[in-house]
Amino acid sequence: MSGVDFVAPTRWEDALAEKAARPEVVPIAGGTDLMVAMNAGRLRPPGLLDLTRVDALAAFGRDGGLLRIGAGLPYAWLAAELGELSPGLAAAARTVGSPQIRNRGTVGGNLGSASPAGDAHPPLLAAGAVVDVASVRGPRRIPVAEFFTGVKRTVLAPDELIAAVELPVARGPQEFAKVGTRNAMVIAVCSVAIALDPVARAVGTGLGSVAPTPRRAREAEAFLAAELAGRGLWESRDALPEPVVARFGELVAAAAAPIDDLRGAAAYRRHALAVLGRRLLARGWTRYREAVR
Repeated sequence: MSGVDFVAPTRWEDALAEKAARPEVVPIAGGTDLMVAMNAGRLRPPGLLDLTRVDALAAFGRDGGLLRIGAGLPYAWLAAELGELSPGLAAAARTVGSPQIRNRGTVGGNLGSASPAGDAHPPLLAAGAVVDVASVRGPRRIPVAEFFTGVKRTVLAPDELIAAVELPVARGPQEFAKVGTRNAMVIAVCSVAIALDPVARAVGTGLGSVAPTPRRAREAEAFLAAELAGRGLWESRDALPEPVVARFGELVAAAAAPIDDLRGAAAYRRHALAVLGRRLLARGWTRYREAVR
């Protein structure tokens, strides 16, 4: 840590001022990614901007059907408090690292790190979340589907910080699953999230660790939404035809652009995506059918 400046503001306005004055400083909250990189010698920033004392970043609010989750809220909080309001995000949070990591790592840090394998990204994509960022120039709202630009790259300007993420309260089943050597404490080989919204008659998806950025499976969404509406399944809650489930899985896999790496081959990732897509759809639809019993 020698030679690294450390600044710890207590007000959001002061944090933004520090970032504007020195855009090269790196924000730190939980430090679960940043400190690993620094300890390994892969990163040596000229300064750290400690955000843990900024109370506004640990705030949570609900305004009708909209949730606002402060960027400093840790995974443990998400897992414990959002099971009913945002079950996909809560499920993803439960799979992150160890209890120690879940107590420290934050949703804002996950977004800022912009890893293609970030566990929070698929459920945020499936739910249609928006990332609230700010600078001394003012606030900015960015749909999460437009936030990532490449491997560990985002649209954040050098003077901007992530303030919060906003997403709708779940109006139907949401599911998340990932493939790895174990359920937690592992970087995902691939991950999938789905969200079924019977009010809007809409389907959302999110894929992780299968492309340079997290992404949606838009053709899969459009196909399933059309099938559910065309067959009257939202109203009848009848069982899904197997060909519909199978095709949805195929389209989920087709949306990916995976590579071969140490954790898995591209062909395996595509196969796993198809399996996860089918399983999550079947699970979510079962929850939807059982909700009226």
